[in-house]
Amino acid sequence: MDRQEHNINNQQTAADSPELETSGLYIREDIMEKTRQLAGLISNSEEIIHFQKAEQMIQSHERVQSLISQIKKKQKEVVAFESLRNQKMVAKIEAEMAELQQELDDIPLVGDYQESQVEINDLLQMVVSAIYSTVSEKIHVESGKDSPPASCGD
Repeated sequence: MDRQEHNINNQQTAADSPELETSGLYIREDIMEKTRQLAGLISNSEEIIHFQKAEQMIQSHERVQSLISQIKKKQKEVVAFESLRNQKMVAKIEAEMAELQQELDDIPLVGDYQESQVEINDLLQMVVSAIYSTVSEKIHVESGKDSPPASCGD
């Protein structure tokens, strides 16, 4: 088949097939713009603002910062003693770390900060779930339980 016959056959095939309706479809740039808008909404949400305030308070709280610093130092000590295979010192330092962590956890501000992290995670999970549910309703997303067919005829 020469080039002219191929072009004629392609034109006939295109003319014979139904035309794809493209009005109302979004292109990648549209989706990314909507994503930026959604990110802006999330960034200005009550959960994010609460988290940012808690984070600022954590960063300026001397005792919290001191405890975090001490815990990090102890973690490095544990790694060093593990490399020396000194389990007695590892256990001792881990016990000290547990005490420091408990003291840190007992500070109400730390609990508030951790709670705000959970709230942000829940918000993001809710958004992801809503997107997944909406898209899967439209395209019947597979749950991953069944493997895809070996060919289109299966």
